[in-house]
Amino acid sequence: MSKGIMTWPGEDIRAHIQFMMNLNKELKEAGQFVSAEGLAWPDQAKIVRAGADGAPVTDGVFPESKEFLIGYWIVDVENEQEAFRIAARASAAPGAGGVPLNMPIEVRQVMSAPPEEYR
Repeated sequence: MSKGIMTWPGEDIRAHIQFMMNLNKELKEAGQFVSAEGLAWPDQAKIVRAGADGAPVTDGVFPESKEFLIGYWIVDVENEQEAFRIAARASAAPGAGGVPLNMPIEVRQVMSAPPEEYR
């Protein structure tokens, strides 16, 4: 999804948002929802690193990026197959004209601690 969503008809934007709200509600009812957040557009992002004196040095914005993180969910599931099922549902959110977006969803495990060999 890109800023192109802002070019959709209002009813399509509302349908997309309602789909996501319904998905969140279903995940909460199933006891799988931990958190979800939307993020600002990439043209508001900055890369920050420590300078030689430890002071923050910023770089960006990067509006030319073709892929970017627009939000995330954290879900508590029994196995990765369940995470994949939820990701596929989110991927099929309606876009312009109600056509499923089939957007890529990256799935990663939340690490509760570093691997044993590094503790």
